[in-house]
This record gives sequence, structure tokens and C-alpha cells, in this order.
Amino acid sequence: QVQLVESGGGLVQAGGSLRLSCAASGRTSMRITMGWFRQTPGKEREFVAGISWSGGSTYYADSLKGRFTISRVNAQNTMYLQMNSLKPEDTAVYYCAASTSAIVMAEYFVYWGQGTQVTVSS
Repeated sequence: QVQLVESGGGLVQAGGSLRLSCAASGRTSMRITMGWFRQTPGKEREFVAGISWSGGSTYYADSLKGRFTISRVNAQNTMYLQMNSLKPEDTAVYYCAASTSAIVMAEYFVYWGQGTQVTVSS
């Protein structure tokens, strides 16, 4: 089992930045792929970004490339999402997720955090 706890969400003005963190605990000795997803009311959960166990491979939703950066520090069992040039449409609950598969696809993520709210005001 892997437990995930997100932090860093909040209210920011359009054009601003936020950095989300995800702390992992439990069986962190496993080589876990990690990712960020987001969801707004009435919509399905949306893939934001993913990162391989080593951090050497990163993946982004096409619409977010250039504004969001995913990273991880395995020694601290922590993953980050740096979000720049935020837009009101980025408002959502952001979820941290983990997978024991090397495949970065939503259906392979089986461990989820509780989510952190990000609100971008116009």
C-alpha cells in the first residue's frame, strides 16, 4: 500500500503560480510511477502530468505543456507540480496518484490522495 497526501493548493490570481506537493508513505521502496490529475464538478478526472520512477521521463497533457512542470525527489518520497501562468480554467481539485506500472495511463494508477483545491481567480 502507498499513502499519498497532497498540499500546496489555494487561491491565486490569474497569471500567478502555485507549487503542489505530494508526500508518499508506505511501500515507497517500490518503483512507483506518479502523476497528477484534476477534476472539476460534473467532469471526469483529467490527466495533468506523469513522471517515471527515476524522474527521467515526464508526460503532460498537451494543453498544459509549457506551463506545468512535474518533478520528484525520491529521497524525500515527494512529488511536485509547479504551475505557472495559471488560468481560471485551471481551477479544480488536484489529485496525486501512484502506480506500480511503468505505463503512464490513468487506468494504471491505483493509489490516490485526497485532493487539494486550486482556485484561480480572474
